[in-house]
Amino acid sequence: MTPDATRRRAIGQILLLAAGFLVLVAISATSVILVNQAREDNSWVVHTVEVENQISTLLLQVRRAESAARGYLLTSEPRFLAEHQSTVATILPDVDKLAALTTDNPVQIENAKRLRPPVEARLREFARAIDFVKHNDIAGGVAMLREAGASESVEQINEIAGAMRNQENTLFMSRTATADHTQRLASVVTVAGSALVIALAAISIFLVRHSSRARDDAEAQLRDNNLNLETTIDERTADLREANNEIQRFAYIVSHDLRSPLVNIMGFTSELEELRTDIFRRIAALAHAAASTSATPLPAGETEPVLEGTDRQLSQDFTEALGFIKSSIAKMDRLITAILNLTREGRREFVPVKIDTRELIEAIVTTMAHQASEAEAQIRIEPLPDIVSDRLALEQIFSNLIDNALKYLKPGIPGDISVRGRTKLGFAIFEVADNDHQRIFDLFRRAGTQDRPGQGIGLAHVRALVRRLGGTMSVSSELHNGSTFTITLPIAWAASNRNRDT
Repeated sequence: MTPDATRRRAIGQILLLAAGFLVLVAISATSVILVNQAREDNSWVVHTVEVENQISTLLLQVRRAESAARGYLLTSEPRFLAEHQSTVATILPDVDKLAALTTDNPVQIENAKRLRPPVEARLREFARAIDFVKHNDIAGGVAMLREAGASESVEQINEIAGAMRNQENTLFMSRTATADHTQRLASVVTVAGSALVIALAAISIFLVRHSSRARDDAEAQLRDNNLNLETTIDERTADLREANNEIQRFAYIVSHDLRSPLVNIMGFTSELEELRTDIFRRIAALAHAAASTSATPLPAGETEPVLEGTDRQLSQDFTEALGFIKSSIAKMDRLITAILNLTREGRREFVPVKIDTRELIEAIVTTMAHQASEAEAQIRIEPLPDIVSDRLALEQIFSNLIDNALKYLKPGIPGDISVRGRTKLGFAIFEVADNDHQRIFDLFRRAGTQDRPGQGIGLAHVRALVRRLGGTMSVSSELHNGSTFTITLPIAWAASNRNRDT
């Protein structure tokens, strides 16, 4: 899976989780709102029922008071009077309670106001009937109460109570419908939200399983790659070793093939040099014979003829050309020798041994004491760590670096070369400070002005040796402050892998 696909999948999963969270929040908030609304709607339904119950209670109390009064009129028993009085005492408070319950409805407020006067009138009728009994006129009390049962106050009470019941029935139906609608809406929201949550959970499970399968496939591929890695490395190493050997063989063969014609050129150049002397002796003799009447031979001991004019210029040009040829032959010979040395060094098997690094560098400095004296340079050796490595390779590395530092010192400034070292994380770090930094690692190219002897392959060879020893080489330079070559090598180097690769 590509990094872009992985990133898109991660973003998709994050967005899915965010959507699920938002859905849960929305469902929870909506459910809370709907539940509160349903509770409020139900409370209004209950309130309507309470009003209807209060109306029924009031009418029942009026009838109980009337029944108790009739019982007292017919029997004159005190218990009927007591019941009548206790019931009458609750009727007006019931009217007040009914008025308080209907304050939410303007129609019912008006009905409650209209209900109180006929109730009070009916209570006065009960009181007058009781007074008849107290004056021993039971027949008059019964007759008065019978007439009062069909009075206007009774009709008004029944009419107003009926109107209030009808109003509450209408409110009950409306409020019940509203409560039912709220309940249904809450149920729909809950079911829809639950279905959406289940769908999101299913999608999440699918994505998680898909990611798990992709991870398992990647792990399986990684295990297969790890199993095949060693084989692949061995195959690549064998190919690299074969290519390296082929390059070394080619360089060795080319060097030998180049040396054969070079030897011929060197021989013919020597013959040309000998012929030059003979040719120009003859030219000088002819010139001398033409200048005098007697053919006087040149002195026998004179090896270099005396030439004049154009003959002298021709001799100088010939000599200069031979000098260029010999110089080029010598340079070519040195390069071929350097290539052969490189190929031989590449075939040499390194042997790790315990090395006293300070002792090794002191020996190198001793062999270069004359060069340092001529260059007016001092070489300071600071504390150095001991390592396990190939002695000959180390000698070549530090010999080249110190030799270059001596060759390319700035003119007119006393040289100060330092060699120092330290250890870090299983590696030894050596630093050789000099004062030149121009194109130093190019093969067959030398730094600075080309006025010093050498083939231009020293630092390239040093870098190759450092790599074979499992290390690295770098350089840092500051303007007018010189350069520092840094060599990093393993403290305890194992030669097996590197020797196989070469």
